[in-house]
Amino acid sequence: MAKKLDRSTLGVRAGTARSQFNEHSEALFLTSSFVFENAAQAAARFAGGDGGFVYSRFTNPTVSMFQDRLAALEGAEACVATASGMAAILATSMALLKAGDHVVCSNAVFGATVQLYVTILSRFGVETTFVSPTKVEEWQRAVRPNTRLFFLETPSNPLGEISDIAAIAEVAKRAGAVLAVDNALCTPALQRPLEFGADLVIHSATKYLDGQGRVMGGAVLGSKALVMNGVFGFLRTAGPSLSPFNAWVILKGMETVELRMLAQSERALELARWLEKHPRISRVYYPGLESHAQHALAGKQQRAGGAIVSFDVKGGKEAAWKVIDATELISITGNLGDVKTTITHPATTTHGRITPEARAAAGITDGLIRVAVGLESVADLKADLSRGLG
Repeated sequence: MAKKLDRSTLGVRAGTARSQFNEHSEALFLTSSFVFENAAQAAARFAGGDGGFVYSRFTNPTVSMFQDRLAALEGAEACVATASGMAAILATSMALLKAGDHVVCSNAVFGATVQLYVTILSRFGVETTFVSPTKVEEWQRAVRPNTRLFFLETPSNPLGEISDIAAIAEVAKRAGAVLAVDNALCTPALQRPLEFGADLVIHSATKYLDGQGRVMGGAVLGSKALVMNGVFGFLRTAGPSLSPFNAWVILKGMETVELRMLAQSERALELARWLEKHPRISRVYYPGLESHAQHALAGKQQRAGGAIVSFDVKGGKEAAWKVIDATELISITGNLGDVKTTITHPATTTHGRITPEARAAAGITDGLIRVAVGLESVADLKADLSRGLG
């Protein structure tokens, strides 16, 4: 596929590989293994000297189409698909780190990411220092001689904090560390971290790449050296693989990712402006608002603000739960990335497993509500939230 094609075109066309039947829609290859013409071909493929398919744990035509399309969208040399976004983060960490290594991580990442580094990888001798996603000087101060990985999520979930990818990339480069950026909330439709100096891009394809809350998936993208020589080897051995069916579903979602992301961002901005004027709300977090601390940086890195709007309700947890419980249209669920708007209380759901101190450091208050804006009428969303805001 030509590199000069627009992202909207790449989302529809990139990565397509037709079988002998010359089908128009991408084929779904539900098979665990592949047949070889002879023993020599089997040996060559198992050794990696032949480009054909071997076993669906690590090679499958439908998954390859997903990988190629996402790589084209992100402007990456290579992509490895995984079973989920967390599997992508685990595969990256296991490929790059060993006992005695050090990670510098944003303190505003998904709660399960914190758990991975604090409670699991720490048992294997990997130490992590958590720093502000917006203060570049903290990333610099955290560097040690054994620092191997920088990890951040921008915009952050749920507060929409924007990290300066280019500035942090410079710090990582001087430290000899790899910078991995979680791009799940923007997708390449709105942001391409590799263009700002990131080494790896992480995706939870479960979110906006699928876009309709159907299946789980993940991906790691970057240079061939990092992705194929590192992450792919871990995936081939350990097996946190993306299923062909899920890959096929996400491929269809990626055809509309740009349309959805721009439309959902537009609705999110309208809702955020309405919430900002509401007397029951003390603060709104949305990078598209002029009042957002990193509004200018968001405009530089992103095409739009994204679909996540969070806000602090006056009255703490009791008031926040009242708003959530009063909704009739919006879905109460911890997931995001759907065309259906969802609502959750981060302090007791997505970030409920981390310590109160860690939540406080990340700005997750008891009164905080996160709304992942879908494609419904904004007027209907306002009416639904008004039931509990009174």
